[in-house]
Amino acid sequence: MLPTSPPSRRTDSEDAAGSCAQGLTGRVVRRRSAVGLRARGSLLVLGLFLLGLCGAAATDRLRVVSTTTIVGDVIRRIGGENIDLHVILPVGADPHGYTLTPQDLVAVSDADLTFMNGAGLEAGWENLLSYARGRVISLSDGLPLVELDGETDHGVNDDEHEEEGTSDPHVWFDPTLVQTWSWKIREALSEIDPGHGDDYAAREAELAADLAALDGWIVARVEEIPVERRVLVTDHLAFGYFARRYGFRQIGAVIPGFSTLAEPSAREMAALIDAVRAADAPAVFVGTTANPTLSATVAGETGTRLVALFTGSLSGPGEGAETYLEMMRTNVERIAAALTE
Repeated sequence: MLPTSPPSRRTDSEDAAGSCAQGLTGRVVRRRSAVGLRARGSLLVLGLFLLGLCGAAATDRLRVVSTTTIVGDVIRRIGGENIDLHVILPVGADPHGYTLTPQDLVAVSDADLTFMNGAGLEAGWENLLSYARGRVISLSDGLPLVELDGETDHGVNDDEHEEEGTSDPHVWFDPTLVQTWSWKIREALSEIDPGHGDDYAAREAELAADLAALDGWIVARVEEIPVERRVLVTDHLAFGYFARRYGFRQIGAVIPGFSTLAEPSAREMAALIDAVRAADAPAVFVGTTANPTLSATVAGETGTRLVALFTGSLSGPGEGAETYLEMMRTNVERIAAALTE
């Protein structure tokens, strides 16, 4: 069971290291009886590795973990210099297929707060999150989630894709939902660190203004696209919230599900190609963290353009998506250009 309230912050480095070591040792030992001999050895080696790193964790600032670069950017805007932030997913990593590392376990076990996207994005991370010392907050809890059924027009969805979950985790493509994220982040930070509550509130207010401006800009930019051309064909179903907010039709995806890990069937590929042709879609959009091969096949079969978008991760410096706000503006510009040319 995950902790429901955070422990008090530690400021003495020796106490912090000792507490960290004691907690990790206990967790490793408790798990040994539940695993086989081979796994026991792995856990003991991992435990020794973690103990060697615990001493570096002490800090006067809040220790905060984010699962994704997108969530991390929102946290950074609000937390500022008052937090030490560790982002689990590196820039460019596919959130649907990332392999967790021992360093991720160290960060989560020593964090005052761990923020996750939720809505199924971190499915399979339960073991990592069980090591959390502080609170674990799922930012998408309580949001009006997009469900799988009925979100595309071509109507083909083989049963195997439903294993990834029926709720769309890509809530960040609606800035008004990211605003709700920011409220949750500010409240959680202020609860643990009330002495900097005014700082968190001021930064959250600045972010709110930026998100409102972004939303207004997207609305205006979309109005420049003819209504009949506001159609989205993507590598996987990542744009349900964007389509719902800004009046697009998500007519299909190469993988008709919310994860990039599945393989489409021949029937699904044929149905998508037919749907693209029927809608006279100008482009197929593929995420920068996804394998573009199948999307390129659809584009080639239908004579449409293949356009890269940032979907699951921010970018490196100078690539157009270093922050959430930049990512959204770059994506919208690319979508608008592709659908109006």
